Amino acid sequence: MPIATLVTVLARAFLAGEPVVEQVIARGSRTLGRPWRWIRPLAKRYVETVGRNARPRHRDVVQFLLQDPEFTRARSKHRLKVQEWLAGPQPMQPASPAISWPVPAIESIGALADWLAADPNELLWFADLKRLAYKTPCAQLRHYHYRVLAKRFGRVRLIEAPKPRLKQLQRQILSGILEKIPPHPAAHGFLKGRSIKTFVAPHVGQRAILRMDLRDFFPSVGAARIQAFFRIAGYPESVADLLGGVCTSATPRDVWNGIGFDVDPADVHEARLLYARPHLPQGAPTSPALANLCAYRIDCRLAGFAASVGATYTRYADDLAFSGGEAFERSSDRLSPHIAAILHEEGFTVHHRKTRVMRQGVRQHLAGLVANQRLNVMRPDFDRLKATLTNCVRSGPESQNRDRHPRYREHLEGRVGFIESINPARGGRLREIFEKIEWR
Repeated sequence: MPIATLVTVLARAFLAGEPVVEQVIARGSRTLGRPWRWIRPLAKRYVETVGRNARPRHRDVVQFLLQDPEFTRARSKHRLKVQEWLAGPQPMQPASPAISWPVPAIESIGALADWLAADPNELLWFADLKRLAYKTPCAQLRHYHYRVLAKRFGRVRLIEAPKPRLKQLQRQILSGILEKIPPHPAAHGFLKGRSIKTFVAPHVGQRAILRMDLRDFFPSVGAARIQAFFRIAGYPESVADLLGGVCTSATPRDVWNGIGFDVDPADVHEARLLYARPHLPQGAPTSPALANLCAYRIDCRLAGFAASVGATYTRYADDLAFSGGEAFERSSDRLSPHIAAILHEEGFTVHHRKTRVMRQGVRQHLAGLVANQRLNVMRPDFDRLKATLTNCVRSGPESQNRDRHPRYREHLEGRVGFIESINPARGGRLREIFEKIEWR
């Protein structure tokens, strides 16, 4: 029996079952025809190598078998041959944390294409696993529209908006899979029933608040992490790779040519390298949910760390907040390096310029809200909106619509409604002014 055939079949046997010793032994024994004594130690070494949480790739199992000296010895000694071939699609096999997730069972590329109401070739084109769209100079053949924006501190942000058909596929993945998976309780961004209000509320009235910010949150989440997440959810490798491909993108380098505003060339070069790797595109409907789910381990570690120092932890996308009483206040200045080390281990980088320790003697603010004694909007934001509404009453709304909002009335009403949700008294005063505006 050629070793390539034997290893491939045995690797499929190992992948077909839950990666625990008993299942591996059962699969391996069935494949090789009898329960060889060396299979149990091999299975134990396999579990120790690949772990119990993430479903490994086929190539990783093959590499493990080829490098295992005991398996090589057994193969040579017993002249092993395949007793039974494992045919058909691989079954759904979620890791232990994902067993209760109510995600749809999709066990082959054809089943995925049917579930997405797409042709298999169309699905392969949008997944673009070979990154052909990254290499093509033709904008019509690319799957995204690109827009480069300036950020503070001289850096840049790239908005990658998927084209209509790809966005339709991503929305199906979002509603059919991602929204069925429970997020971590500390996550508050882009989630139904949670908002910046729920993000800030746990920190109101605390002695000290530590605020930190992640750099390049979405592009730091790579395609390999996304594909691993779908394998953890139970999807076979071929399905997980396509799902990950549909939800990630590699940005062509010419997107950064002639961006239209002054920025440090070193920052542009750094961004070009970062976005050239397959990543979560900021602008895709699936990216916020996937970023939250891939940050689950980070949230677990940081919530545990916060509890160990008597603090509370919440996260809104790339904004992190820790707060506590006297004990936390005394140690707050020394905690940020430990938090940064945890984030670095998880593949993220802290924006150290935005790290702040805010005690009760100063304005404690998170995500544009004040958290000192009660949850409130920042006074400058309230005053600016009040002035805008007053000028609309005096001079008409057209005089204040400097950004040419096509639905300016709804825009202003939304801002008033937001302040009403945070501070009903202040919002009520703004509502009275808003109702006096004469709209044409």
